[in-house]
Amino acid sequence: MSRIVFCQFLQKEAPGLDFQFYPGDLGKKIFDNISKEAWAQWQAKQVMLINEKKLNMMNVEHRKLLEEQMEAFLFQGQDVQIDGYTPPAN
Repeated sequence: MSRIVFCQFLQKEAPGLDFQFYPGDLGKKIFDNISKEAWAQWQAKQVMLINEKKLNMMNVEHRKLLEEQMEAFLFQGQDVQIDGYTPPAN
């Protein structure tokens, strides 16, 4: 049986993550407050950010940018802005 959390991103109860994916206090906050569905949405945005901005995860500044974007997306409701990307029409 999966853990249920109140997902701050989706604003509803949903299955939580199986384990803490991200280290430190931010990782604990994500584990306690973000659902699997919301995390999957972030991962898709993260891939786009890494690819489009050509981020190098060995670079401390690039990791910091990605962490800031993750926190803004998951907890502040800010969408990830990627220059030149237009989402497909539904």
